[in-house]
Amino acid sequence: MEALLGYLFIFCARVCDVSLGTVRMLMTMRGQRVQAAIIGFFEVLIFITALGQVMLHLDNWANLVAYALGFATGTLTGALLEEKLALGFLTVQVVLAHGEAGQLVDELRQKGFGVTVVDGEGRDGPRQILFVSVRRRHVGALLKLLREREPEAFVTTFEPRRVLGGVFAYRKGK
Repeated sequence: MEALLGYLFIFCARVCDVSLGTVRMLMTMRGQRVQAAIIGFFEVLIFITALGQVMLHLDNWANLVAYALGFATGTLTGALLEEKLALGFLTVQVVLAHGEAGQLVDELRQKGFGVTVVDGEGRDGPRQILFVSVRRRHVGALLKLLREREPEAFVTTFEPRRVLGGVFAYRKGK
C-alpha cells in the first residue's frame, strides 16, 4: 500500500508541476512576469519533491514509470487548463469574400466587439478587412457569428503580445 501511495504521489506531483509549467510559459509570453515567477516557484518546489522521491529509489522502475506518466498526463492537463483559462487576447482578421461590411460591423459592435474596418485589394478585386480584438474566452462566440453571417470569409487569428486600449466589452446575449 505504501508503494502504491508513493507511485500515486510521484504521478500527481508531475501532473501538477508540468501543468503549472505550461501556464507559467504562457504568462511569460504574455508579459505577466510576476505571476509567472510565482507559479515557477511552486512548479520547481513540486518538481524537486517528486524527483527526490524517484532518486531515493532508483532501483524501482515503477517510480520511473509513474514519473514519466505524470509528465505525459501533465502535458495534456496543462494544455486543457490553458484552453479553459483562455488567458489573454486574440486579434481576429476577417477578409470578407464580397459585399460591404456595414451590416456585419454594426451587429458585431452591438454585441460589444471592437471592430476596425480597412479597405483592401484581393485577387478578385476590392475587399473589406475587419480587425476584431477579443478576449480569448469570447473568440468562440465571435467565430460562431462569423460562420453564420459570412461563411465564405477568410478568417485568421493571431495573438498580440501586449494590448493597450481598445474595446473589449463583449456582452453575452446582446
